Amino acid sequence: MDDLFPTTVDAAVRLLQTMVPDDEQAKIAAMPEDDLINLDLGLGLWIRNNLGFYDGNTRLLRDSGKESPDDASFSIIHAFWQQLRCGLPRIH
Repeated sequence: MDDLFPTTVDAAVRLLQTMVPDDEQAKIAAMPEDDLINLDLGLGLWIRNNLGFYDGNTRLLRDSGKESPDDASFSIIHAFWQQLRCGLPRIH
């Protein structure tokens, strides 16, 4: 079953980069880290329902280092946010 879904957090992040519209990516990148929890019922729910957490994707769960789909989806959101922020200009 795992072959239908991303099996690593990096692969899940790459998938999100192709699926999340650019304007939404910009909003997420601009969010303070403490506000990422607000994405749980939208993006987090989508991740849990569509990346196979409830369909036997144990490899992605294991790669996240978490024990629950809720915590794993937040790890993916956090990694996505970090990746998006790598492209932001830094003000010194």
